[in-house]
Formats: sequence, C-alpha cells, structure tokens
Amino acid sequence: MLRKLSRPLLCIPFIAAALIPFALAANAQSTPDPAPALRDLAEQNHIHIGAAVYSDHLLDPQFNQVLSREFNMLTPENEAKFCWLQPNEGKFDFSKFDQLVAFAQANNMEIHGHNLVWHQCLPDWVAQGKFTRDQALQVLHDHIFTVLGRYRGRVAIWDVVNEAMSDSGSGLRDTPWRDMIGDDYVEMAFRFAHEADPDALLFYNDYSGEAMTGKANAIYDMVQDFVKRGVPINGVGLQSHFTLGGVNEASISQNIKRLGALGLQVQITEMDDRFDGAPTPAILQEQANDYAQLMQACLENSNCTAFITWGVSDNYTWLRGTNLGFFKNPLVEPLLFDDHYQPKPAYQALVDVLTKHAG
Repeated sequence: MLRKLSRPLLCIPFIAAALIPFALAANAQSTPDPAPALRDLAEQNHIHIGAAVYSDHLLDPQFNQVLSREFNMLTPENEAKFCWLQPNEGKFDFSKFDQLVAFAQANNMEIHGHNLVWHQCLPDWVAQGKFTRDQALQVLHDHIFTVLGRYRGRVAIWDVVNEAMSDSGSGLRDTPWRDMIGDDYVEMAFRFAHEADPDALLFYNDYSGEAMTGKANAIYDMVQDFVKRGVPINGVGLQSHFTLGGVNEASISQNIKRLGALGLQVQITEMDDRFDGAPTPAILQEQANDYAQLMQACLENSNCTAFITWGVSDNYTWLRGTNLGFFKNPLVEPLLFDDHYQPKPAYQALVDVLTKHAG
C-alpha cells in the first residue's frame, strides 16, 4: 500500500511485479532470493521511485530493463510539454507521449505528467501570438482540456504549472502567459485542469525551492493562498537539481513538513547532482550522501510521496547538453546508474536508506 493521504496517490491499482525472473535447474537447491530493486523498497516505504524518460530511450533494451526493474513511476522528460503536444494551433501530436504511457502501463508504473503550462517549450504561435486576454484563456483552456481529456484515468498526476515564480521570490516571473492573461493565469490553469480531470492530482513544480529559502517562502505563500481560497491544488514538486554538497536535509524536511500542514503532497520531481570535472571515488561518495539526505528528508514526512530522478543513466543526462551555458561538463555523472547501467554509490545509498527506514 502507498501512503494514504487526503486523496489517494494512485488512480490505478499498483501491482507488484516479479522484477528479476529466475529459473531453478532440475533437482538443484533453491537459489537465494534476488536483492530487492529500488521499486520494491520504495513500495515498502509507501512512496514512488521514478525517472524522467524520452520515448527514444525505450529503443535501448538495457535501458528498458533497468527502468522497468528499478522504478515504479515515469515522468516524460519533455514529450508532454506544450511545444511537443501542440506545435501548431489546434494540431496535436501525442505519438511520443503515447509510447511512454504504454510502457508505463505495461510495467505497472505510475505516470507523473510534466507539464501543462510553462514559459519555455512554448510554440511561436503562442509565445508570439497577439491574443486578447479572453483569447489567451481559451488557448490555455483548450490545451489543458484536450491533454487531460485524452489521458484521463491513465495519467494520475500532473505538473499543472512549472517554474512560474521568479528566482528572487519577489513574485511571478514575466512570461507570455502572464503578459497575456495576468497574474491569475496560474490559478486559472489549476481550475481548468481540475474541471478537465477531477480525479487527477495537480502539482505546482519549481526549482530552488527545496530548502527554506526566499523562493521557497514565495511558493509556500502562493499555494497557501490557493488552499485558503479553494483553488484545486494537491501538491508541490521540488525539482532538486543540486550541485554537489548542496542538500540540506533539515531545511528541506522543514519545508516539506509545512507544505504537508496545508494538506499538500510533496514530490522530489527532478533530482540530479552535478559537479565540476571528472568523477572521483570521493566525489561519487559525496554525491551518494546528497541522495541519501534528500531521501531521508522525504521519508521523514508522510506527505512526501515520490522521489524522481531526472533520468535513469548518466549517458542520457540533460546536464551533458551542449546548450547549457551555465554548466558545461561532458564528464558529469549526476544520476544513479553510470553510462553502462551499473549502479553507483548513490544507488546503494538509496537502497540503504530505504532498507533501514522500512525496518
């Protein structure tokens, strides 16, 4: 069973799968039980363990094996965003996201939909459109209703609005949606999403709001206001793109706890841990400590319902992208599995924390 909150996390039954099949030779003695995978340990702790995925990653059989064995939640890394689903006005392309949904369903994985509204990955027809407020609201409404209508009952969780808060925490950042609609575009997106799928869990998702920072306070104030006024919101996603040594377990736990006091779930939605230069044993051990601290902060709070890494293996990490001017390191290894799908110290750290917490 997963944690029972004010609303159940799962909208489809979770079925524990036999993750590592094995056979016994005739007349041979029994083989020891295989070591539990992360998803087994996560289930024992009543949380999800997830990873962000592109559909073309599924062409790699080894990737498929690790993803289905170790994780019970899947996040579309980009292929459910506005610019992928509706690149041209009124013309939707669900082919990539459909592949991810089909894989998740075949492997008894929950889907965390990411995302409906963001100022990036916005097609030119929206970002450069000359819409009135009413027209822009109609565009927002129609996109949300079309997407949630298609996946109703299959995608239980959605990041409705992504990264709307300014980095300083002084208020909402300037975006095309805000320019066209006003500050209430965030609220309207949540209301439209709830109308489109009343059973879906609706999250606000952002970065640099994990610990008790000014931005975290601004996010808290916004969602607290939503809760008070009855705006339909069920949780907050803490992206958790950390730099080595940057995890403050106590402060993150405090933030998760206060969001829980509002009746909101929290999910670690995009965890990775970057560093400068080439990895060394010392670096990978410090990275493992970061993963362990973040998982501990999650497990300390019953409203933390998922721990999602932003990728499965280092060979596919976005942090090696050539367009990342703020962080260029082709040698970075920020995830749980290396380029050859071998578990790293960070993986073992999560195993240890989950095992200990499960008793």
